Amino acid sequence: MIVVTGASKGLGRAICTRLMSNGYSVLGLARGECISDFPTLKCDVSSPDDIKSVVASLKSSGVQVKALINVAGIASMNLALTTPTKTAIGIINTNLLGTIFCCQAFAPLIIRSGGGSIINFSTIAVALGLKGESIYAASKAGVEGFTRSFAREMADFSIRANCIAPGPINTDLLKGVSSKQIDAIVSDQIIPTQFEPTHVCDIVDLLLDDRSLSISGQVIHVGGV
Repeated sequence: MIVVTGASKGLGRAICTRLMSNGYSVLGLARGECISDFPTLKCDVSSPDDIKSVVASLKSSGVQVKALINVAGIASMNLALTTPTKTAIGIINTNLLGTIFCCQAFAPLIIRSGGGSIINFSTIAVALGLKGESIYAASKAGVEGFTRSFAREMADFSIRANCIAPGPINTDLLKGVSSKQIDAIVSDQIIPTQFEPTHVCDIVDLLLDDRSLSISGQVIHVGGV
């Protein structure tokens, strides 16, 4: 089974759908209600209790977990000086701590199944230092640093950990972002194209496959920087 967080919409939902079409057994985790063609459980990744409940359920059912994909994340496009404290805390708790909590909880299940792959999600905003995304970028920079070190910690257990850092992808996350802002970001990419969720799914496919057995501790930028 592959566990995917943030499965209710956007990249998380697209990844779950792709995995199902590829024949994988999938469990989607979502903070709110998720109506889908794949099995889901309610889970707020910023809540260790929620995560422990999911893990306990998987253990009791005897399911083998081969991979974890941490897509769940929130963003607030705002200058640091005008970002409310509550918003900043929410971003860090979900994006950074949520990723850490899930890795801590699900990695032992992957170890028991003989190893596998963990894929975390960052953003091109880290590499480009985008204006108005400082707190969001800070949370994702933490994810990148964590992933690099965590990959070394997991290597002895045959678990690869990598990070995908997309540029502007055509999902609900871009609602409220002007086309001018999107064009400015895309123009800074090596490949100046706004990519679709399917392109991210292609990278996920590779990182789950044995073709990527030599890849770990890497940050892959969609579009290039």
